Amino acid sequence: MVMDYFWLLVTGGGAFLLGAAVAYAIMRQKALPPVTKEAQQREIDRLYDRPPENKPR
Repeated sequence: MVMDYFWLLVTGGGAFLLGAAVAYAIMRQKALPPVTKEAQQREIDRLYDRPPENKPR
């Protein structure tokens, strides 16, 4: 009986810790500055040979 509660605590605690770690990582993620976003978009356009006037909005 005690072992059942132990395994419930271990599996539930593991899922909680994993969820907390993912949430923490998402909260700590910084947005890219506009200059970097523009450079990234230029490189994507260059990679896919997309002309600049056909950029998606």
